[in-house]
Amino acid sequence: MRVTMTSVAARTGRVNEDFAGAVTTAAVLVDGAGIPGTESICRHGVAWYASRLGGNLLGLLSLVPERSLSALLAEAIERVTDDHRSTCDVADPISPSAAVAILRLSDGHVDHLVLGDAVLVLDRTDGVPFVVSDPREVIISRSYEPALAAAPEGGDEYHRILRRLRANRNRSGGFWVAKDEPRAADEAVTGRCSISELTGAVLLSNGASRMVDRFRLADWPAVMAVLASSGPAEVIRRVRQAEAYHAVAADDATIAHCTDLGET
Repeated sequence: MRVTMTSVAARTGRVNEDFAGAVTTAAVLVDGAGIPGTESICRHGVAWYASRLGGNLLGLLSLVPERSLSALLAEAIERVTDDHRSTCDVADPISPSAAVAILRLSDGHVDHLVLGDAVLVLDRTDGVPFVVSDPREVIISRSYEPALAAAPEGGDEYHRILRRLRANRNRSGGFWVAKDEPRAADEAVTGRCSISELTGAVLLSNGASRMVDRFRLADWPAVMAVLASSGPAEVIRRVRQAEAYHAVAADDATIAHCTDLGET
């Protein structure tokens, strides 16, 4: 499997809170989430959490390929939580968390997992991409959009609303992300298909998937065509153009494009 990755921070000088990596038979994307003020709760920060979780996942995918993706994610969450449980308030609603997407080749099949608002697209041989997403966070977030729009961005009220939104994480009736609770992995969207059904796949953070789901610049077949012809950097370039045109705050944007799935 060949994996081409591009990851761009929201703006110059800002720490990129996304992570992407790959081993011979798997690719991982982690989209870290946090809000200002988390420094007093977790001294490590969102970028540390995302990279630590991604690194643990890659190690587990290499060493124990026979376990389910949900089980591997649960163990990775537990490991990272243990790494900072003694120094940070890991259970606080606004402690660092992340969305996760995983693709793995296994015995002629492709296993996939999505938790949170990352997106994974399987490019099928019939030309109709299969989009794997977890819509719960998006659905809940929409109910907070009027209040967020009415509050000055970056102000105290804005952050209070974000805190209330984040309090919906990892609880019944809310949405599920990688944070401090390993059982969140059981809530992930998972699936399997034959490698022969696919020509490729792509993992995207929500800062990159907004090319389709926010700005409507293209549909998924068109995105897969851009990836095939110009690579992930071109998709992110177009997203940045749209953010500037619509005066929308940029987000970290990361893409892992997987091709040659039958080759290891």
